Amino acid sequence: MAARNPHAGDADPHAGQSVATAGAALESADAAVLFVHGRGATAQGMIEMASEFDAEGVAYLAPQAKGRTWYPNSFLAPIDQNEPSLSSALDLLGDLRERVADAGIAADQTMFVGFSQGACLSSEFLARNAREYGGLAALSGGVIGPDGTPRDYDGSLDGTPAFLGCSDSDPHIPLERVHETRDVLEELGGDVEERIYEGMGHGINEDEMEYVRGMVSNLVED
Repeated sequence: MAARNPHAGDADPHAGQSVATAGAALESADAAVLFVHGRGATAQGMIEMASEFDAEGVAYLAPQAKGRTWYPNSFLAPIDQNEPSLSSALDLLGDLRERVADAGIAADQTMFVGFSQGACLSSEFLARNAREYGGLAALSGGVIGPDGTPRDYDGSLDGTPAFLGCSDSDPHIPLERVHETRDVLEELGGDVEERIYEGMGHGINEDEMEYVRGMVSNLVED
C-alpha cells in the first residue's frame, strides 16, 4: 500500500496526522492497542488511558484527528454529509493498523479502543474491514449512518471479542444504535458483550474500564 500524500488537504484531511504513543516500543511489542479519541478531544488525552492497564509488552498508539474531530456532523447523519472526513479517518485507522502489522504484530493481537466519536469510527472500521482482531471496546458509540443504512458488510470477525458499553440515556448515542451495532458485530462473527448502564449519561465508568483491562491482558496471555 502506497503512503498517502500528507499534503492532500481538504480531500484527505486526516492524512499525515500525528500519532501519540505509550507503553512498549512498537518494534518489540507483542500486542498493540489503538486508542481513538472523541470529538473535541486529543490523542494525548486518550492515550492517558493506557496508565489504567498493566499488561506487559503492549504498544499503545492514538492518532490525532485534524481539528479534533473525525467528521463534522452527527454519526447519525447521511454518510455523504460527513465526507470526505469520514473516509479519511477510516483510511487513517487502516494506515495505522498497517504500521502495526509492518512491525510484526498480527491483527489478532491488535485491539481498538474508542470513546464517543472514536467508538463510532472504530466500530465502523471493524465492520468494514472484518477479520479476526484482538478486540474492540466501543465506549458510547456505534456503527455510522442514519437509521435504515444497509449493513451489508463483508468478511468475518471470526470470534473477535467486542465490548459495547453505553448509558441508557446518552444524549448523543441512541440505545437502539448500540443494539444495532451489537447485532451487526454478531452477524459478522464477533463475540459481543453489551452492557447498558442506567442514567450514566455520556462517559466511561469503572465497570467498563475493568472489562477493557481484562481484554488488554488477554492480548498478551499465552
